[in-house]
Amino acid sequence: MGDEEEERRELNLVSKKDEEESESSMTPWEQHAKVISIPRFDYKAPSSLLQRSHSGFLITCTIKREKSATKEAMAIFSEYVGPFNGDDDTLGCSGNSDANADTKRRKIYTEEIDQKIGNSVDSSEITDAAGGIPKDDCFVSAKTDKSQAPEFVLSLVKLTRSGLLLLTFPWGNSLDTIDVVSKIFCDLESGNLKSPLWCHRIFPIQATCTLNEKELQAVVSKLVFQFVNDKRNKLAQPLKFAVGFNRRGTEESQTKTPKDASKNSDMSVLLDRNKCFGAVAAAVKGIVSDSVVDLKSPELSILVELLPLSGVPNGSLLVGVSVLSQNLVSTKPRLCIKPLVCNKNGKKAS
Repeated sequence: MGDEEEERRELNLVSKKDEEESESSMTPWEQHAKVISIPRFDYKAPSSLLQRSHSGFLITCTIKREKSATKEAMAIFSEYVGPFNGDDDTLGCSGNSDANADTKRRKIYTEEIDQKIGNSVDSSEITDAAGGIPKDDCFVSAKTDKSQAPEFVLSLVKLTRSGLLLLTFPWGNSLDTIDVVSKIFCDLESGNLKSPLWCHRIFPIQATCTLNEKELQAVVSKLVFQFVNDKRNKLAQPLKFAVGFNRRGTEESQTKTPKDASKNSDMSVLLDRNKCFGAVAAAVKGIVSDSVVDLKSPELSILVELLPLSGVPNGSLLVGVSVLSQNLVSTKPRLCIKPLVCNKNGKKAS
């Protein structure tokens, strides 16, 4: 018996040594894959996004490193948002929030990150015209105990462009995405959060809508109203604002639209940068009449990001919209959300 036990120990030591050597020879991506399992795409999300307003995060990352960036984003958000696990019949699925529905249940994500939500929640409403997010009992206030906070789920949405990730909350349940990104910046600056390697920028989406003038103005009006009435924001008079619109090359593909594209003519019109700016500026002035455009030092910035969704009808254009304070944006070389890290020269990464 003693010889057998000694032989087992030797085999275990050899096996452990082989495993350590195998891990040391792995690339960082392979080692990362052993820790966090990448989620599957939520293929119901695009249709839900076209029907209702959702909040979430649009992340820019290194091209051809989307999988590494997805895992990196999951690790980051697990500290601020909660678990990445859900079924079709739960709030983790974008389309259906009825937990008792007799539908097939499939796992959207492969592994649960055991974290609780500790961030405050935006309990405001978006107008019906904008596909609003109503108030609900499951919203969590800033004073809510973490142990009592509901578990939220982010859906990974498939996109048609490289170097982008889109994570959305289910309809009717949302954390304050701007608060989450603000805390990420704060922890990066303090050193409490390790600088990401693959994720470059995290754009917090407060609401989504189709790219037509009525819906876009409804969303912008509601978000600007919330911003100027937030007592935490100290605003001067006249109010200085700026508008940013990122089309991500979609205007090029729209020049080859089919004959039935006339149905979506309103969306195509707003692809023109100046016309989109005009629609947004009109919405801002409708809320704050004493406001002026200032591209150098705006007190609030309205950012409109075109979301290149996969699996949507041809000609359907969806945008993510947010109203951000001055400390979250950079104005040079163009107006956009600040990058997460600086490069070696001390300049912000692109």
